[in-house]
Formats: sequence, structure tokens, C-alpha cells
Amino acid sequence: MLKELLLVALAITAVLAVDKDTDDFDPFIDIPFKRLKTSAERIESEGYPAESHYVETPDGYVLNLFRIPHSPKLNNGQLQRPAVLIMHGLFSCSDCFLLNGPDDALAYNLADAGYDVWLGNARGNLYSRNNTRLNVRHPYFWKFSWHEIGAIDLPAMIDYILELTQERALHYVGHSQGCTSFFVMGSFRPEYNAKIKTAHMLAPSVFMGNTTEGLIVATAPVLGEPGLGSALLENQVLLPYNDFLQRFLDTTCSNQPLTLSYCKTLAMLWGGPEIGNLNKTLLPKIAETHPAGVSSNQAIHYIQSYTSNQFRLYDWGSRKNLAYYGVAEPPSYDLTQITAELYLYYGLSDGSATKDDVARLPELLPNLALLHEVPEPTWGHLDFIFAEKVKSLINDLVLDHTKAYEERSK
Repeated sequence: MLKELLLVALAITAVLAVDKDTDDFDPFIDIPFKRLKTSAERIESEGYPAESHYVETPDGYVLNLFRIPHSPKLNNGQLQRPAVLIMHGLFSCSDCFLLNGPDDALAYNLADAGYDVWLGNARGNLYSRNNTRLNVRHPYFWKFSWHEIGAIDLPAMIDYILELTQERALHYVGHSQGCTSFFVMGSFRPEYNAKIKTAHMLAPSVFMGNTTEGLIVATAPVLGEPGLGSALLENQVLLPYNDFLQRFLDTTCSNQPLTLSYCKTLAMLWGGPEIGNLNKTLLPKIAETHPAGVSSNQAIHYIQSYTSNQFRLYDWGSRKNLAYYGVAEPPSYDLTQITAELYLYYGLSDGSATKDDVARLPELLPNLALLHEVPEPTWGHLDFIFAEKVKSLINDLVLDHTKAYEERSK
């Protein structure tokens, strides 16, 4: 049923997402000129200072980072503060860590605790959809998966933040793909482990062999290995952020009981069926900028991980693999190279980062500080950012461990 719903949504988007007043409007790429609030505007609307920064990667992608330099609740805004980078998951953007508001959203909680907070945006989402060498309509613009986000985007963001703040290292928090990309960086670019104080992995989607997420399981026979299916879908935008799609979601995610049920279905398509703890009053806000747009390769890479039951580079097929990697099979990431101080948090009802898959990680990680099972049996994938009790069950723990590190380092 989930597969059919997604296909219907994609079909509606393809047919109707057309701006008749703009001849060259591409509904699968273009972002409306009159966009809703940016992350910086959301931050400022809550009374916090906000900054917008741009980082160019070595391959030309321009990444938009948002910053909360200090909290208005603290009277020492000019002091040097420990920096923290927060990274979103698949189909998401920096907004997701703000929507819970100052009391419950992780970004504000960290700012109020005295941190210099940075919110990242991966290449291809609505905030990072520019490249100095490639047009967004060129398929090569979309020729990336979460490997490039971890191997290129995260290092570029970290270097920029550390240079600007004059800090030697920073704290990191990732959700879902934000964890996947961190594991890529830590193993593929191991020199960056030294630039991390603590790394907090919320719902770490790394090994995927036991996932129960419906879309991954349903599409694995077609997309799990290189073939016609993946060849047809590779290198293009998936579930784009555009005017029609956002109007459609704004309507279905209103607070009207009838349409709200459809919005819950859309949330299930994104985060899985476990939405029992979700703060459902946030659904209209989430719909304003979600889905934020990704490359189809990111989704295919996850589906490949499910099929292979390994954590390895993108599988282009044996011929291209030989050209790219020098071997017919894509190499696995060496997780033993990740020496950063790691904290893993997982939920028992998370279909994307299951307990069995997370359980494979500890023996491979030389500096694992915590393996935390959320003491709520219904805790699911999106609960790590949108649950009603996210502050007490997740955010406060992250704060406790980052503070403990800072105390040890004095």
C-alpha cells in the first residue's frame, strides 16, 4: 500500500506541478520565488540571533549553513563558545531541528546551554541547490549519493566552521542520513576524526539489512542491485521541493481532521509507520519545507545497503565499479577508522535503523562511548526530532554528554 501511495503522489506531482506563468519552469527542480520562511527567519522569529553562511565544496556545490551564535537568554554573547554542527536526514533540511520551538527543538536547547550552533544542509536540498560549475538541470548535478555528502560536504562545513570560530574541534549531531554521512566521513576521511569532540548519532542508518521500512523492502527487487531500474532512476531529483508539492502538502497537512489523516500517511512514507509519538501539531510546519529534495542516488544507495547487508560505496555495476574503484564490487567502509568519541541512540520501533542493525556497530567502533536504547518501546525514526518527549528522552542526554566532555577538557 505504501508503494502505491508514493507512486500516486509522484504522478500527481509530475502532472500538476506546473507554473503556467513561467515558460521554462521545471516542476522537478525549480524552487518558487516566494518561498516560506528560511531557517534564519524561523530562528529570528523566536527572538534568537541568526546568520546565514555559504560554503563552496571542492566540486562546486554551494552549501547553506545557518547559525545561532548565542542565546538571548545568556548575557555573554561575545564569549567564545564551543561549536556544534547539526545535520539533517534524508528528505529533510535544517528546518527540522527548529520546528519544535525554543522549548523542545535541539538547536535552541543547545544555544540556551551556551553553544555556538550550526545547522547544515546537504547538497541538493532546497537550501543547497546551487553549483558554480553545473546547472541544476544537468543530470551530473544530481550524480551524488550520501557518500559525497560524507566525503565532501561534511568536511567542507567543518573546516569552514572551525576556521571562522577558531575552535580546534566541534561537537556533531546527526539524524538518520546525518549519521550515515558521518560514518562515511569518519572512515573515508579519517583525518577528520581529530576535528570532532563528540558525535551523537540519532537513529544511525548504517547497516540496513534488517530494515522493515516499507518503501525500501518493496523496491529492493528492482533497485537493490545495478540494472535497468536503477539506471532509469539514477542522477535525478527525487520528491522535489516545488510550488505545487508544497501547496498540496500545506492543504493535506492542515489541522482539519479529514486532511490531517492524509498528511499522516505522507509522514509514514517519509519516516515509516511508527508515528505514534510524533507531535502531530507540527505536521503543518513540517509540510512547509518537506520533502526538501534529494538525489535519487541517495535513496538507491540505501536500498543497495538493504540488499547487500553491507555498508559500502555506491554500486554502479561491475564495469563502472572497476573504473571508479579499481574493483568489480564496491569497497566497504572501514568503520574501525572512526576514532571520534561516538554516542549511538536507537529506538525499538525504528524500521530504518533497527536494533539488530545498530547492534553490529559497537564491535567495529574503537571509541564508542554510549549505546543508548530509548526507554520507550514505540520510539520510531522521526521521534528523534519530532516526538512530544524529544527533549527529555534525547536532547537532554545529548546536552549532558557534550557538557561532560567540555568539563573534562578544561
